[in-house]
Amino acid sequence: MKTAYFAGGCFWCIAPAFRLPGVKNVVSGYCGGDEESPSYQDVKAQKTGHRETVAVTYDESALSYEELFASFLANVDPFDEGGQFIDRGRSYTLAVYYQGEEEREKAEKAVADLGRSAGREACVAIEPFKRFYEAEEYHQDYDLKHPEALAEEMELSGRNSKKHV
Repeated sequence: MKTAYFAGGCFWCIAPAFRLPGVKNVVSGYCGGDEESPSYQDVKAQKTGHRETVAVTYDESALSYEELFASFLANVDPFDEGGQFIDRGRSYTLAVYYQGEEEREKAEKAVADLGRSAGREACVAIEPFKRFYEAEEYHQDYDLKHPEALAEEMELSGRNSKKHV
């Protein structure tokens, strides 16, 4: 089992993109900041430098890192440098937190390939993984616990209709 870390804007909205065969768990949390044990309110208020992130634990024999990355890119607007859809600010910007040279190279290739095919530069930070802080229980499996509320969030945010490529 391996764990990959993706910041795709609102973690409620990006978590469903990783509910794929071979994925064992998707946990909402925070990466990329320096403050220890950040709270949702502080992250959302842009006080900590963290991004809303999902930790995706997967079976590498059933699903590749490249396939996870492709699902990530298909479910975000990779050309928006200010956040994702209606969610604005650093905590909602895109990033992948790599563990090791191989993940870094795969992430860089995927982002470069997307930029070439679209004819413009993608705005996905590729940063070394430091630490992941699990979000409060309310945020865990939000898509499974509150499917109607998530559907409304996806529609109101513009995620369901915005085409980015």
